[in-house]
Amino acid sequence: MDNTDIKQRFGLALKQRRRELGISQEELSFRAGLHRTYISDIERGSRNPSLENIDKLATALEISISALFAHYDIERGDNG
Repeated sequence: MDNTDIKQRFGLALKQRRRELGISQEELSFRAGLHRTYISDIERGSRNPSLENIDKLATALEISISALFAHYDIERGDNG
């Protein structure tokens, strides 16, 4: 596993999925019921979201939590 912090890996995965859907941070925040600056902080890896907020984000991104982690290699810290 590389040294990239899991918060940063999660943030990058969130950003990638959001961009795949073609939605803004503002739209994601609306869908998830979270503040836009909180979304920005997560994407930059400066926040450690709770499981409840990860669930809200996954739902808003139209993906399961498990698929979000598996598809974007969050737990491994690599891309394959």
